[in-house]
Amino acid sequence: MAEQPLGYADFVHLVIEALQAAGIEYLIGGAVAAWAWGEPRSTMDVDLVVDIPIESIPVLSRELEKRDMLVPVDVILDTLTEERVDLPINAIHIYSGFKADLYPQRPRDELRRSALQRRVSVDFGPPLGVVYVHSPEDLIVYKIWYFSLSQQTKHVRDIAAILKSLGNEIDLKYIQSWVERLGLSSTWQELLDRVDRQP
Repeated sequence: MAEQPLGYADFVHLVIEALQAAGIEYLIGGAVAAWAWGEPRSTMDVDLVVDIPIESIPVLSRELEKRDMLVPVDVILDTLTEERVDLPINAIHIYSGFKADLYPQRPRDELRRSALQRRVSVDFGPPLGVVYVHSPEDLIVYKIWYFSLSQQTKHVRDIAAILKSLGNEIDLKYIQSWVERLGLSSTWQELLDRVDRQP
């Protein structure tokens, strides 16, 4: 009998297993975190923030390979030591085509460090189970930033869904402090105006 094709949640679970086996702290962002705080939307990729100590690189490479994701040690090392651009480590499942983008914590990235410290555990149920995701506030800050770069409307929809779902539970002062530090106050106001106009 043929094996069942790998589902998206099963793939995410494999990635988390590999990170945990390598002793690497992580949080999930993107669409999966948006599911936790807002509403589901389809995706083929998973975005994660990871804190990878240099000594853990060989273990991570082996653990990913055990789960059919081939990411050589030198690729991980090159990405970690690249200072000019913020590139992710791409881990692609060779049989399903699902992709994990692993964004490493970098020494001068205070937002990413803050997000890792404020990560929240969420139980998605089987097969994904309990995983760490962006806090809703950090997810919103990142989506403001991504919207400023791409103008993609999915970020407006995600922010609107989070604000509608959580309402007064959102720490708006935390978000405001980061948008001011990142020079995104006008973008945040534009997004709030667009959210207010949504039905």
